[in-house]
Amino acid sequence: LNDGMSAINVTSVTVLDNPSMFSNPLQFEIQYECLYDLNDDLEWKLIYVGSAESERYDQLLDSVLVGPVVRGSYRFVFQVDPPDHTKLPVDDIVGVTVILLTCSYRGKEFIRVGYYVNNEYIDEDLRENPPSSPAVHRLHRNILADKPRVTKFPIEFDTPTFVQPMWQAGVDPGMPQMPGAMPGAMPGAMPGAQPGGVTQGFDTGLNGGLAMDMAI
Repeated sequence: LNDGMSAINVTSVTVLDNPSMFSNPLQFEIQYECLYDLNDDLEWKLIYVGSAESERYDQLLDSVLVGPVVRGSYRFVFQVDPPDHTKLPVDDIVGVTVILLTCSYRGKEFIRVGYYVNNEYIDEDLRENPPSSPAVHRLHRNILADKPRVTKFPIEFDTPTFVQPMWQAGVDPGMPQMPGAMPGAMPGAMPGAQPGGVTQGFDTGLNGGLAMDMAI
């Protein structure tokens, strides 16, 4: 997932307790690295796509602010309650849908990880004769964790203000310096956000994974 262009590199997302019952919490272990200190928190969100027909059925399962964000590596488990099935179209509860994990900085999304989700009955009798009203307590949820779809969006993070030690910059500490002289600093942050994003797979590859604009 490292593209060398962002202050934050998401290095791994692992789906925990999967497959599981539909009514069980969703759990994702997220690992990322911060290349330099940031002034504000990161916001992580998990969104359940309730229907391919309309976004009004999408459910924001949870959002969490993570900070302070200083240079280093991080790992945490993002656990959320399952979607409220009473707010989902009856015909879309059983079958295939999508779940989206996103991360934003200062309200600007810079990464989105999408997964197909298959909700089905394990009981063969229920498969052959499904009830008119879905038996949610009998449904199993399977997130296709090996086929994620990753979309990255260029945004403007804070400008790093690193200064090299004098010995690295080739400056003799014993010599007087000109007023206002800087031994050297690293380049600033990437240019402002551009429309569109870059989509790629994890190391496992996509092999037909979810496209963000794909009809389900």
